[in-house]
Amino acid sequence: MQTTESLKRRIKSAGDLLSVVKTMKALAAVSIRQYQKAVESLTDYNNTVEMGLQIVLKERMEATLKAKPPAMKRVGAIVFGSDQGLCGQLNEQISSFTLDHLKSNGIRKDNRMFLSVGARVADYLEDTGQTLYEVLVTPSSTTGITPLVQEVIMIIDEWHFRDQIDHFFLFYNKYSGGASYSPHMVQLLPVNRDWLVEIATKKWVSKSLPIFRIDGDMIFSSLIREYLFVSLYRAFAESLASENASRLASMQNAEKNIEEQLQDLHGQFHRTRQMTITEELLDIVAGFEALSESKPSQKKPESE
Repeated sequence: MQTTESLKRRIKSAGDLLSVVKTMKALAAVSIRQYQKAVESLTDYNNTVEMGLQIVLKERMEATLKAKPPAMKRVGAIVFGSDQGLCGQLNEQISSFTLDHLKSNGIRKDNRMFLSVGARVADYLEDTGQTLYEVLVTPSSTTGITPLVQEVIMIIDEWHFRDQIDHFFLFYNKYSGGASYSPHMVQLLPVNRDWLVEIATKKWVSKSLPIFRIDGDMIFSSLIREYLFVSLYRAFAESLASENASRLASMQNAEKNIEEQLQDLHGQFHRTRQMTITEELLDIVAGFEALSESKPSQKKPESE
């Protein structure tokens, strides 16, 4: 049986661990909100890009519709995961989701190129025999997202012109509220024609239409690069929010388990302490009785 001193040490260790878990839980919750604000901030920017595309497409819609999308032969997959642990099945889920999608589209291993954002998701992909082009470190805050977006765009250009990659997909976990998220896929390139048609046929938001004097193809190309920026930035932010949501869920489970353990330890401590006190009292009583029995009985002298 454990002593009260050993139980005290275990209670203190569990209490310290609970404090760490609560701190990590609070940090995860704050991070989720930070990345969700980053996603929300894209809304106006994305609307501006779509309005620009709407004007340009009105002039070149016929050319856009005539252009046939290339057949899916070689695929570039950009997979977003985590560098840190304590985030449940996040990396395993997005890896399985990615591979299932590529398999269902009949893309062979030798026609796939992977860019991993996060070392842990890279490990899962390599374990299944996939070849990784590069592994990028996940940003630690929103300020680190933009430089990584620019780096990914440069890699996409390189893949397209050097390796003849004709389709690019983003695979990431999308935050859905609380401590939950779900795997998500976006076809980055070629741009979805249905989406372009939808933008071109939308009703203009004001009474006056803007005009442009420079080459429409040049504007269209610039706006597509802005679309790439928005899509990649959103993928980074959503993935980071999901990572922290998964970590929040893990910390909630850990907090519950530690609190249950502390409750059990406190119960053991009180029982052990009570038993110790009882044993000490019994020892005192036994000693007193032994002392009383060892004294000779004294009789009073009889009166004559």
